[in-house]
Amino acid sequence: MRVLNVNIMINSRQGGGAAERTVQTSRFLAKSGVDCTILTMDLGLTQECLKVLNGVKVTTLTCLFKRFYLPKFSYSKIKNIVAESDVIHLMGHWAFLNAMVYLIVRLLNKPYVVCPAGMLPVYGRSKMIKKLYNSLIGNSIIRNANGYIAISLNEIDQFLEYGIEKEKVSIIPNGIDPEDYKIKNSINFKKKYGLGDDPFLLFMGRLNPIKGPDLLLNAFCNVKGKLNNYNLVFAGPDEGMLPVLKKIAINSGIEDRIYFTGYLEGEEKSSAYHAANLLAIPSRQEAMSIVVLEAGITKTPVLITDQCGFDEVADINGGRVVSASVDGLQNGLIEILKDSDELSLMGANLQKYTRRHFIWDAVINKYIKLYQNILE
Repeated sequence: MRVLNVNIMINSRQGGGAAERTVQTSRFLAKSGVDCTILTMDLGLTQECLKVLNGVKVTTLTCLFKRFYLPKFSYSKIKNIVAESDVIHLMGHWAFLNAMVYLIVRLLNKPYVVCPAGMLPVYGRSKMIKKLYNSLIGNSIIRNANGYIAISLNEIDQFLEYGIEKEKVSIIPNGIDPEDYKIKNSINFKKKYGLGDDPFLLFMGRLNPIKGPDLLLNAFCNVKGKLNNYNLVFAGPDEGMLPVLKKIAINSGIEDRIYFTGYLEGEEKSSAYHAANLLAIPSRQEAMSIVVLEAGITKTPVLITDQCGFDEVADINGGRVVSASVDGLQNGLIEILKDSDELSLMGANLQKYTRRHFIWDAVINKYIKLYQNILE
C-alpha cells in the first residue's frame, strides 16, 4: 500500500499539532511496512525534521507567500506523486496545497481521506477568505472524500455542519511515542531557566490567542495570593502575544514568577514535562490537544478547558476540565492544587490511560484498516 500524506508543513515549531501529527503518522506507517510519502512545502524544513522521518519520502514545493501558505504550483510534480499513490490523506483544511492536490486527485480518480484536525469551523482570522475558500472548493473537498477522520468526538459535529453523516466518520485520536519523553533532567531544566526549587505550572504551546495563554496568565494573577509558592512557565514560540503577556505580568506585580522559555523540543521538552507539577491548557478552541498526551506519558496531571476535545480527563481523574474563561481557570487552579497527594494520583491515572489508548504503535493500525477498507 502506498500512502501520500499532504500537509502544508512538517515543522511542529511552526505548524503545531497538525505538523506533529503528519510526522508521527508517516513515521509509524513506514514502521508498519506501508510505503509512505509526504507532500509539503519548504517552510521551516530542516535536517532535524527530516531526520526523524526514517523510511519516509518527502517531496516539497516552494512557498511563495507565507501569510496564506501559497505554494508554487507544479502540475507535473503533484500529478506524478498522486499517480504513484494508492490513497491520499489530506491533513488540515484551509490550505491551497490541499486544493491543488484535490483537483488532481479528482482528475486521476484516486481515493482520498480528509483529517481536518479541528480546522473545519470558520474561526480565528481571515474569516471572509475562509468562507470564500469553502464556497469555491473547500466544501467539495470535504463532501467528496472517501473517508473522514475525526481526532475526537467533539469534531463529529463539525463534519455534520458540512453535510457528512455521522456513521461515515472514523474517530482516530492523536498518538504518543513514549520513547520521545524518557529524558528526566528536571534539575538541569530548572537551573537553566532559573526556576529554583519552587514548584511550577507549565503552559506548552504557541503564544497565540487560540491557545489562550492570556486566559491562563490572568487567572494566575487573580489567585496569586493563594498560590504563593508556584511559578508559571510559558514554553512555546511567540506568535505576537509575548509583549502583551509580559505587560500583564508586570502590571500584576508578579513578573518574577512568570517565565518564558521560548520553543522547546527533544530532551528539553521532555524534561520540562517531568519537572512540572501541572500542565495547564487554556485553549479557546482545539480538536484534541496533543500536549495532554505528552503530559500523560510523563505522569503530569492536567488542567484543561472544555474546548480541548479531551473531557475524559475528568472521568478518569487525570486532571480537571473547566470552562475556557479566566473564572473557570482560576477556580480550577485553586481546586486542583489544594492537595498534592491527589495531584500525584491524577498524574498516575493519566499516564495509565494514555498508555492504554494512545500509543502510536496501536493508533496507526486504525489508519491502515481505514485505508484497506477504502481500497477494497
